[in-house]
Amino acid sequence: MNLESFLLMRQELVLLAVILLLIIGEIFSNNKKGLVAFAIILFAIHTIIGFFPMQEGTMFGGMFRTTTLTHMFKNILNVGVLIILLQSADWLNEKVIKEHKSTEFFALMLSSLLGMYYMISSGDFLMFYLGLELSALPIAALVAYETSKRKSAEAGIKFILSAALASGTSVFGVSLLYATTGTIYFEEMATVITYSNLSLLGFIFFFAGLAFKISLVPFHFWTADVYEGAPIGVASYLSVISKGSAVMILMIILFTVMKPFDMVTYKMLYIISLATMFVGNLFALRQQNMKRFLAFSSIAQAGFILLGLLSNDQLGVSTVIYFVGIYVFTNLAAFGVVQSISLQTGKENIDDYNGLYRTNPKLSLVMMMALFSLAGIPPVAGFFGKFFLFTAAASQGLYLLVFLAVVNVTISLYYYLLVIRAMFLRKSDNPIPYFDNKIYMKLGLVLAVLGVLLIGVYSPIYDYIFEISKF
Repeated sequence: MNLESFLLMRQELVLLAVILLLIIGEIFSNNKKGLVAFAIILFAIHTIIGFFPMQEGTMFGGMFRTTTLTHMFKNILNVGVLIILLQSADWLNEKVIKEHKSTEFFALMLSSLLGMYYMISSGDFLMFYLGLELSALPIAALVAYETSKRKSAEAGIKFILSAALASGTSVFGVSLLYATTGTIYFEEMATVITYSNLSLLGFIFFFAGLAFKISLVPFHFWTADVYEGAPIGVASYLSVISKGSAVMILMIILFTVMKPFDMVTYKMLYIISLATMFVGNLFALRQQNMKRFLAFSSIAQAGFILLGLLSNDQLGVSTVIYFVGIYVFTNLAAFGVVQSISLQTGKENIDDYNGLYRTNPKLSLVMMMALFSLAGIPPVAGFFGKFFLFTAAASQGLYLLVFLAVVNVTISLYYYLLVIRAMFLRKSDNPIPYFDNKIYMKLGLVLAVLGVLLIGVYSPIYDYIFEISKF
């Protein structure tokens, strides 16, 4: 193995170097606030390096694959994690440093991201499983990070038990697929797999494990409780980074390995898409806590993502990746506002946002733009994301599904408007007072807002994604 082939893992190696440097810094430095800044700067450099061109190729006999598409998707995840780190910096400086575990937060989150890298680039089910476990175990620790809060510990237990069950389910499905094909490599399995009851059962078990990470109905029950108990930065990480990576690997496997199951996949995704959209939207109507509100919103968004997966072609691949990119910026803008308000006031309920525009107009505008994007209202990016998803589904003749998706958009617009009404139209005797965010939070919100505005307006981004959307 020469240096050129080893550099196919450039992103993984640089991220590993960042983690090791942070651990060394934790050992030798007493300036914990300086370490927070050091971690963000290191990861920002890693994010910039990720945008340098990279060759395609395979390593370890095909276990690890790098393509232009997976490389670009890792860059999307990098930008999302950078925004999360910026939005979490003030929380770390003000609350976590006192407990002497701020560097551990970065190490756990970046280790989880490293696992997602390997999962996305996996060329066989062994590398996939190693990436899956490496991504899931640190998240369990992050969910229970606020050890002084009972809800955080409870959320950690719920997540680790659910993740263990989902992981076991996926591995059992892989074992059945191996029993019918005699291989765990994606390319080899794609050529020999045939439709049979045993292979179908293996596929269903495997899908169920990934559906847990994406929060698809009926594998969504953990989502709201875990989001509510976890630190807000961790909830946003689960909502966009973890979900996005699971969608990517599911799409790769569906469109390459599981071709013989197209008819079963079509019916299954059709039903689950509808169930996920309706359950997410209808339960979001009842929520008062903003984290639970955004949790059910993210479940509904996962249902919309399945519309693109139903279009088993290049258009479907490009629309899903484009929508996930938009979703990363949009959801992080909403979570950023929630985290900013929670850090300053401790308030997290919708009623607490009454009259927010009168005291904090900039935050109100950011939240309004994020919610409009989630609802799919033009001219923000979310409209274009949903439009392309509907186009992909309509290209397959799924007009009834598109109509029901539009119905769900209407439902979601109603509950998003509830938050907007609270901020702009309702008054409060005890409104959230004016406060000025620090530089880290400002940078995080600015990056999220720029993403929401530019991705929708700058059409060459979608053209580029469509051009490279090939497996």
